[in-house]
Amino acid sequence: MILVKYRIVIDRVACIACGAAPATCPEVYELGLDNGKNKVVDRYSVKTDDNISIGEIPEELYGCAKAGADVCPVNAIKIEKVEE
Repeated sequence: MILVKYRIVIDRVACIACGAAPATCPEVYELGLDNGKNKVVDRYSVKTDDNISIGEIPEELYGCAKAGADVCPVNAIKIEKVEE
């Protein structure tokens, strides 16, 4: 059985902290307490620093995550499929 997950990469330098992605998909995105910029929620986070936030989500959250990425006005969120 192939387990499909999605990797989310948020460019926190490009992020303008508008809150659109967290408002659209709070299950995956939140504004960080560190610098106020978007990041993957702790539950799915793999790495977060001032420049980047990387997370991996299960397939069932893809639609929500994509909607959040699509509303980002500066295209700071990328989603890629990961097959294991």
